[in-house]
Amino acid sequence: MTTELVVVGAGGFGRQTLDVIEAIVSASASPIYEVRGVLDDRPSEVNLQRLAARGYRWLGSISDALAGEPGHYALAVGHPAIRQQLAAQFDAHGWLPATLVHPTVILGSVGTIGEGSIICGGVQLSTNLRLGRHVHINPNATVGHDADLADFVSVNPGAIISGEVGIGTRVLVGAGAVVLQGLSVGPDVTIGACACVTHDVPPGVTVVGVPGRWS
Repeated sequence: MTTELVVVGAGGFGRQTLDVIEAIVSASASPIYEVRGVLDDRPSEVNLQRLAARGYRWLGSISDALAGEPGHYALAVGHPAIRQQLAAQFDAHGWLPATLVHPTVILGSVGTIGEGSIICGGVQLSTNLRLGRHVHINPNATVGHDADLADFVSVNPGAIISGEVGIGTRVLVGAGAVVLQGLSVGPDVTIGACACVTHDVPPGVTVVGVPGRWS
């Protein structure tokens, strides 16, 4: 059975999400998903051209879609807090989130991936980990054994989350950043690109540098 869905977000991660869907469909014996188009409140002309070049339609605003019949959606908005707000709106209107895992992802033997999560190509997910709802894992990132990522976490390309790490809600882990073994990162933290987290991190701060520091 084919599931029709819309992708929410015409930006870079929205188009990466289209890549993930296309790869899933290509690897399947029968079509799993059919993309109706892309929702975005204010898509740039460049992004509209990029979508059109790939054969995807811009369907209009999110509010227009929510005013109609509910369906399935992939929430491809990179900002964790905005993603949480949008998920609440879609859920309240009876829409169902798609959970998308690129076929090249290396999955450990035991793990839980929350609904609405999007896992891009080249990602390594080790054993006994848990991903919450609407988690985004960008290409070539690694999540170690027994890690626990809360809802609406974003892990940018090439980042490494080591084993037994706890990541709070709405955390953004920058490209190439590293969180060392057994640490805890509070909610609403931003870990800068290439930072190395060597101590537990309190909520709401921005971590930069090697070793990671905040004020």
